[in-house]
Amino acid sequence: MAIKVHPSFAIHAGEWLKSEIVDAHGISINEIADAFGVSRQSISALLNGRAALTADMAIRFENAFGVKADTLMRMQARYELAKARAHEKDLAVRRLVAA
Repeated sequence: MAIKVHPSFAIHAGEWLKSEIVDAHGISINEIADAFGVSRQSISALLNGRAALTADMAIRFENAFGVKADTLMRMQARYELAKARAHEKDLAVRRLVAA
């Protein structure tokens, strides 16, 4: 039996990074974008929860701040799964049985 985690524990990795790393250290989005070699828009979208964390971006945060990319990716996966579970009953799927 799978353990179900309450959806309130599913936090978007970007929003967590913004509150716990970026804002806590007083770093601007422009500084991060410049250091990471990416656009300001991509960092802003991630930190404001409008874009999902990618593996490449997780590695950039790991290299810059020391937070493990694996941890960030698991956080993002939990968040996305919780969002999908919220409308699971709306998915029309027919059960298949192996022959």
